[in-house]
Amino acid sequence: MTFLKSPPSTPDAVADEYAATISGSSLPKYRIPEASSDRRAVFDLVRDELLMDGNSRQNVATFCTTYADDEVRSLMDLSIDKNMIDKDEYPQTAEIEMRCVHMLADLWHAPKSWKTTGCSTTGSSEACMLGGLALKWQWKKRREAQGKPTDKPNFVCGPVQVCWAKFARYFDVEMRQVPLSGDATGLRPEDLARYCDENTIGVVATLGITFTCVYEPVKALAGALDALQADVGLDIPIHVDAASGGFVAPFIQPELEWDFSVPRVKSINASGHKYGLAPLGVGWVVWRSTQDLPDELIFRVDYLGGDMPTFALNFSRPAGQIIAQYYMLLRLGREGYRHIQQECADTAQALADGLAKIDALEMIYDGRGALPAVCYKLRHPQAAGFTLFDLSDRVRMRGWQIASYELPAGREDTIVQRVLIRRGVTRDMAAMLLEDIRHAIAHLTKNPVPHSTAGPTFHHD
Repeated sequence: MTFLKSPPSTPDAVADEYAATISGSSLPKYRIPEASSDRRAVFDLVRDELLMDGNSRQNVATFCTTYADDEVRSLMDLSIDKNMIDKDEYPQTAEIEMRCVHMLADLWHAPKSWKTTGCSTTGSSEACMLGGLALKWQWKKRREAQGKPTDKPNFVCGPVQVCWAKFARYFDVEMRQVPLSGDATGLRPEDLARYCDENTIGVVATLGITFTCVYEPVKALAGALDALQADVGLDIPIHVDAASGGFVAPFIQPELEWDFSVPRVKSINASGHKYGLAPLGVGWVVWRSTQDLPDELIFRVDYLGGDMPTFALNFSRPAGQIIAQYYMLLRLGREGYRHIQQECADTAQALADGLAKIDALEMIYDGRGALPAVCYKLRHPQAAGFTLFDLSDRVRMRGWQIASYELPAGREDTIVQRVLIRRGVTRDMAAMLLEDIRHAIAHLTKNPVPHSTAGPTFHHD
């Protein structure tokens, strides 16, 4: 009997991942390889490709958490095999999810917060869509009870994240986005009467506008809707998109009235993975009361032997982010969140004060009163010799990622840059960023870019 001889093996003492067979060529891109490979070699090669992404801590364009405690990493590892949707199989994980919902309801001043409802989501975009769907179905039920048509729903908003345009298209709702006029940076109370009508399912107010990081005046918007109801009888609810501000305002702007303390606010969404300080992949939506979430949106699924109510858009998803969110709420407490968010705000304001001294720049938002961030534009864009897109490219050479983009409808001719200060972006890092921006502007001023091909750099979550 003849046996095939195996190729000579490499002694462990001289084995090297970078001399493995899979290391001898470019990694497969279009077809699964036929043979297996050493797991250490594959790990090293994939890790090396990830180095091309750059340093996420220097990404000051993203709202998302880029710093995690070691304990968070350990909890995520322990939860890697838990499917969030299997509430019957993982009842304690489901209990932890509801604890977070009730804690947030209490943080946002919901009446009887221990009785209200909500859920975790895959980021805040799904949470926005659930809030929008609840508004649509509540409006539809009211219209049907009055014997009126339900074929032309709309919602009114200012500058919003792209998920709201997706909601409008996917669920057949007209998005009435109020154009910016003058020096406006968001939706204003005086805009509402012109855009709201009997088909308006709700007004979306944003607590932390994606473009400029300012808050829209929720209480004043509610006051305008109160006046509209008194004048013409339209009772229009508010959904607050607090993707970022929902974990900032309660801690460092506690006097601000924006949440369920405003009776017209019926639902709120927030991103746990932004200023909630949880890892990427978790959002939250909470309703003022159980009556504000229509029963028609709740499905009861017989799954793994249990009766499971569900109203999320996604089904199977990891549980680790929810568990990590609970860990952060317990570990930091209100005192810890207040300290971290205030430190971020102080750093943003220090950066803004430094940027304000650069002649080429004009501040739009200086980090005071809203998110820990700054937003600015070129003071004389036509005479500068470069664009903010060129500036973004220049500081990228130092590893920084900064968002540059046009403002929304009504102010499309205004190009801005936005810098976000999150946990892990230290005062020292902000000082280095400021110095790099100064050097970049000095270089671009001496070396104009007359035919710039730079395009928008914009980051969604």
